[in-house]
Amino acid sequence: MIIDAHHHIWRKNDLPWLRDEPQPRIFGEYASIRRDYPIEEYLADIQAQHVEKSVYVQTNWTPSDGVKEVAWVQSVADRSTHLNAIVGYADLGSPKVEETLAQQRQFTRFRGIRQQLHWHTNSQYRFASRPDLMNDSGWRRGFSLLEKFGLIFELQIFANQMSDGVALAAAFPGIKIVLEHAGMLEDRSREGWERWREGMRQLAKERNVYVKLSGLGTFERTCSKELMRPVILETVEMFGPNRCLFGSNFPIEKIWTSYAELLAAYQSVLADFSLQERNEIMGNTAATVYSL
Repeated sequence: MIIDAHHHIWRKNDLPWLRDEPQPRIFGEYASIRRDYPIEEYLADIQAQHVEKSVYVQTNWTPSDGVKEVAWVQSVADRSTHLNAIVGYADLGSPKVEETLAQQRQFTRFRGIRQQLHWHTNSQYRFASRPDLMNDSGWRRGFSLLEKFGLIFELQIFANQMSDGVALAAAFPGIKIVLEHAGMLEDRSREGWERWREGMRQLAKERNVYVKLSGLGTFERTCSKELMRPVILETVEMFGPNRCLFGSNFPIEKIWTSYAELLAAYQSVLADFSLQERNEIMGNTAATVYSL
């Protein structure tokens, strides 16, 4: 069983960053995806790839439209056997976040929240307003509500923020946290690798942290098993197969590769793992995390 634990569908007109004038993005030039990407196209992309289930992750609608986004994706999921869980958006620092989460929780496939926290000195890689938002007491009050609603949190940060991520996970052991894109290794210098490794080692000690093996072509803008291999192998060694899960990050990765090529690269890297370990990474972990 293959579960794609990270993909997107969208209508261009719902997304300011696609609808408005193009701006520099972390994944480079993106003219090819500045259009609708409906579930039908996603299903065509995964055709014959044996993907049985998938998880939608929020796509940065207007921030006030968090409930509207989940409602629309639920309507798509209601007519698809492949869209099985929804990760939406809410500003956890908002005084109205509990109301937002309660409304989103009414949708049967809603499973959690992604509020992108990644901050970098390179403004092109920066999304959050500050690097330490997760330490803010008001934001943490909102974060604590995820446990009340039985929701997960998708944590998107760089290596220089991982110590704060460790503290967040330790402070809220009852909340499952999924680290996006294997910690977003953007600096492949010797020093960059070491910062990433040390942060990942510390995160691995927190048993409520899982890792999504996704977006591994983002900074090189290519699908390369040689580039993916060390990230995947080291991450699985640190976290174990039962805390690692596959995500395609489509259609972002579609800018430079096909779904078949992407999946083949993952399968090549994982070829030396046992069947049980491969099943954990490619499906079972996601089934557990997202209650599929």
